Amino acid sequence: MSPTELRPTYPIRTGRLLLRPLTEADAGALLAYRNRPEVCRYVPFEPMTPEVIAERLRTYWAATALTDEGQSLTLGVEVAGTGQLAGDVVLFWHSRQHRGGEIGYVLHPDFAGRGYATEAAEAMLRLGFEELGLHRIIGRIDERNEPSARVLRRLGMRQEARLVHNELFKGEWSTELDFAMLSDEWFARCPGSPRSA
Repeated sequence: MSPTELRPTYPIRTGRLLLRPLTEADAGALLAYRNRPEVCRYVPFEPMTPEVIAERLRTYWAATALTDEGQSLTLGVEVAGTGQLAGDVVLFWHSRQHRGGEIGYVLHPDFAGRGYATEAAEAMLRLGFEELGLHRIIGRIDERNEPSARVLRRLGMRQEARLVHNELFKGEWSTELDFAMLSDEWFARCPGSPRSA
């Protein structure tokens, strides 16, 4: 069955996190990590200014649902116990026909090493497979971003490709690693999870 749409109820609760839409009140917390060169080194954006963050909050990050292919849903990753914004995660809906999607995540370095990226990304996989009905979800990273590769492996995603120097990225050739998971693999990994209607 073809995916229809995704309209989550917020916040989405995990063991330690609340995933929720970003608001203007998050602008300072977003700037605190999205303007850092080391955070942006292996991701497809440059360090952000307050103006860029304000524009994203009005446009791309304002979405609270996925209603058609070509859209993305970016959610803030809030630490439930403290209310701090630890980062953000995204689910892209690439194709209705092929039921394909992609996940991504960006975390403030102060919150790294605690498993938050894995926990938040797993929630996005659940949304994609169980609520949107996707067949396949991918994760694409720069090979040099080993912490991100560890996240995708912990999620149970399989590395399918290593594309050597496939893209001129921020002034140098980048080797891309492509990971993927199929819905059957998700449901085998998470027995008892409800399948999308």
